Amino acid sequence: MEQLTEDLKVKLSGEIEELKSQLTGKLFEDMEIRDQIHNLEMKLNGVKPANSEIDCIGCSS
Repeated sequence: MEQLTEDLKVKLSGEIEELKSQLTGKLFEDMEIRDQIHNLEMKLNGVKPANSEIDCIGCSS
């Protein structure tokens, strides 16, 4: 996976915090927001599914 610039890391972190502030605590209402947070955190941490040589199609990471 490619290295992220500091500016992009800050941008992604800001987006994650903004999404976290929108969480309601209600599981079904928060599912889409939690999915977006998960995808951003994977990009931020440079994570992709184990044993994956290509980017994840299921979660767009």
